[in-house]
Amino acid sequence: MKKDNRFVKKSILSWFVAVVLVSFLTACGTGGHVNTHLASGMNVAMITDAGNITDHGFNQAAYEACGNWADINDIPFAYYMPAQDSDEARNASIDQAVADGANIIVLPGYVFAASIITQPAQYPDVKFIALDVSADDIREKGGWEGASNVYCCTYQEEISGYMAGYAAVKSGYKHLGFLGGVSVPAVTRYGYGYLQGIDDAATELGIAERVEVEYVCGGLFYGDDAITDVMDTWFGTMGVEVVFACGGRIYTSAAEAAARAQGKLIGVDSDQQPIIDEAYGQGMTITSAMKGLSPTINRVLTGIRDGNWDEYAGKIENLGIVTENAEENYVQLPIRSTQWSSRFTEKDYRTLVKALYNGRITVSSDVSTIPSTTVRVTDHGSIQ
Repeated sequence: MKKDNRFVKKSILSWFVAVVLVSFLTACGTGGHVNTHLASGMNVAMITDAGNITDHGFNQAAYEACGNWADINDIPFAYYMPAQDSDEARNASIDQAVADGANIIVLPGYVFAASIITQPAQYPDVKFIALDVSADDIREKGGWEGASNVYCCTYQEEISGYMAGYAAVKSGYKHLGFLGGVSVPAVTRYGYGYLQGIDDAATELGIAERVEVEYVCGGLFYGDDAITDVMDTWFGTMGVEVVFACGGRIYTSAAEAAARAQGKLIGVDSDQQPIIDEAYGQGMTITSAMKGLSPTINRVLTGIRDGNWDEYAGKIENLGIVTENAEENYVQLPIRSTQWSSRFTEKDYRTLVKALYNGRITVSSDVSTIPSTTVRVTDHGSIQ
């Protein structure tokens, strides 16, 4: 079992209390940790999906957001990694979390749709926060009429993808690529939004006939030799300048190829610039198309703490641009690490966000067919 003490704190009570217990409980599956406090009665757990808390993506972002909030608020927090990628294993981790005392469980990813159908009824006193789980995901697993102890949300990935594609073209890139993971709706929304942003920026600049895009899905949420070979061809032979690597650790294949050809990458879900640039070369990551996992987790956990769960109970929300302030939205580019230039400045980005918020720019979320564009897009299908 792997323990992480980063969020463990000691609570020191007055001399009237003789003993404070700080206990470390063993979570189920292949790893976990619990830090325990005499706190407000909240006890938070997170279950990983098919990845782990060091995936530099969705799981890690959710884990760090939960841990940071729990640390600041002196609340017990645990993470659990299912023994395998199955509904049964995920439910077993939920069972263990509840047995360990969790009364709030964060579930990051669409793979928890089946769990949302069965587990809340089994544990009516536990609140479930399901990130990136849509009504369609739940219907595909058998349907759900809602429950008062469940909150679900999805993200408008198409907007985040749009901003990344728009920024890339405005920054001067003319031959772009999209490398998706598994072709699930969230990945497709990222990709199709990316194409729309590329097309709009190229049209505004009057260079649509000179911009082209390669589009492919790897069929995996991690890199492998076959995917790396395709990326080598894109960067080394075809002259692709930047690739939006969209799907867990699939960026490793794109980054390996980019490093050999001085290519560039766009990260996904969280700000991936630190991890990609440290491993593959400074300056490789031009931006990241992010989801606001931390704002979501902070908002809902704070709502529970303050007695406002009714604002979330039974809802499925689709989160996106909610304000003109770029940093406060649920989809965004990272201000700190995006490679701003005279061609596309931070001010230009903020103007773009305002246009999206005010409805002057709209982005389609339709995943039924690839968007019609003026720029040339070549759909290479799937590698696996």
